[in-house]
Amino acid sequence: MVDQARKSRRAVHEEQDWYEEQEQSSYIPVKQRKLEAMEKVGSRAHAAVRRPDVEMERREDRAPTLMHQAQELREQQHKLQKNATDAEKELEEERKILEAHALRKRLVSHAELAHDIHYTEPIRRSWQPPRYIRERHESQAQAIRKRYHIVAEGEQIPQPLTHFRDMKLPECIIDYLKSKNITKPTPIQMQGLPVALSGRDMIGIAFTGSGKSVTFTVPLVLFAIEAETRLPFDPSDGPLGLILCPSRELARQTYDSVVAMSEALDHAGYKRIKALLCIGGISMNDQAHTMRTGFHIVVATPGRLQDMLEQHRFTLAACNYVCLDEADRLMEGAFEENVRNILSHVQHQRQTLLFSATMPKKILAFAEHSLLQPVVVNVGRAGTASMDVIQEVEFVAADAKFAHLLEALQKTAPPVIVFSDNKAEVDQVLEFLLRKGVDAVAIHGSKTQSEREYAIQSFKQGNKDVMVASGVASKGLDFPQIQHVINFTMPRDIEDYVHQIGRTGRGGKTGLATTFVNKSVAEPTLRDLKYLLVEAKQRIPSFLSTVPDAVRTVVEWVIV
Repeated sequence: MVDQARKSRRAVHEEQDWYEEQEQSSYIPVKQRKLEAMEKVGSRAHAAVRRPDVEMERREDRAPTLMHQAQELREQQHKLQKNATDAEKELEEERKILEAHALRKRLVSHAELAHDIHYTEPIRRSWQPPRYIRERHESQAQAIRKRYHIVAEGEQIPQPLTHFRDMKLPECIIDYLKSKNITKPTPIQMQGLPVALSGRDMIGIAFTGSGKSVTFTVPLVLFAIEAETRLPFDPSDGPLGLILCPSRELARQTYDSVVAMSEALDHAGYKRIKALLCIGGISMNDQAHTMRTGFHIVVATPGRLQDMLEQHRFTLAACNYVCLDEADRLMEGAFEENVRNILSHVQHQRQTLLFSATMPKKILAFAEHSLLQPVVVNVGRAGTASMDVIQEVEFVAADAKFAHLLEALQKTAPPVIVFSDNKAEVDQVLEFLLRKGVDAVAIHGSKTQSEREYAIQSFKQGNKDVMVASGVASKGLDFPQIQHVINFTMPRDIEDYVHQIGRTGRGGKTGLATTFVNKSVAEPTLRDLKYLLVEAKQRIPSFLSTVPDAVRTVVEWVIV
């Protein structure tokens, strides 16, 4: 009973304590509790705004997820790529601006640059073909081009003419050409002369010995005669036309042709025109009389001409005809800068002509910036050898080349040209031939001008049977009687090979070219030689047929 009473009293006390707790904690409605919860949330957000560092610390304490890491990596890569792309674009834009500025600066005169002068039409000349030619249908012109393997590209191409009289050349010029065994225009002359006489800019591409020099010298002489007839030139006027050549020998040869034509015109009663030869190695005091009395045409090499212009010995203020003979060589090395500077001295619109047997991409790029609506005349294909040259390639060890040279000289009668790729070897070959009793002369860049002129004249006149030469004689020089060319050393570039074998087989005659090759010749050069022989339908020696073909099937230096 006592225990039961104790339990009942304990239960009464616990009930009283519960009621006291309920009285102390008053009841809070649901609506008020929600308001208090919202206030707590707002106070925390407010604290986070006032203390961002605390919130950032809380975020940093959390470990980043893989998704966040990938996002950050993508953003970093995008920024790097964007920065690199922007830098490349800026560099490319700067390069284009510099190139455009250089081309613009050097290909136009300062007056044209200052006044922002642009020409939209070719220069106008008074020449035009006979009426029946002008009325001839274009299909007839295409038939003539097809018959003579002429490819002409451009706008409003003049009709090809198959006779000199249709070109309205003076009778004395026709007689002069006959004296040079030129009785009928060659394919490059059929299309090139009408283009040049019409005043059009032109790119002439034809194999060596095809008559390119007549194509650009005859129009210039006739333009000079016309200008002198209309209004006599004053000595201070400067030349009417300019012909640039890469070598002194080629310039001398071109100058002699211009003088011979001017003398033929003078004897026929036309106005007398004068030409100036401006090349290194000769004293310009010898030309002082010509510069003092005035001249219509200047034939020059780039270095000497630039010196004369900088010294103000004469100007190109009246020049409106510019021809670059062997343009591929003029636009390489130090020549290119000289040529661009010279062209900046031409103060008025000019007619520009480029001629070569090969036409690399660099020349075409130059033509794009310097020619206006040019007509491209291509006889055969750029870089091909003349079909009139029989090409023989022999494998000869280095220590056996001199013995094989004597054997090769027995193939044809003189005159013969022997080419080597360096001056020291030229002298060695000359000494060897002289010791063997062969009448020979040598020519290379280290010889004096008088020595070079003596070598060429004695060889042309038949006083010497063999001329040993470096590359200075490989381009442009005309030796009509050459029957045989020997390449004692295979040139490194196939273009030089084309020019060298082109010293024979000229003017429709057949010539022979013998080339020595051995293990020292690079495989790409042998491959190009093989392609050239295949294209010219020549015999392929067994050692050359084993040279592996490249992936491409077209020689990269050939540009159609």
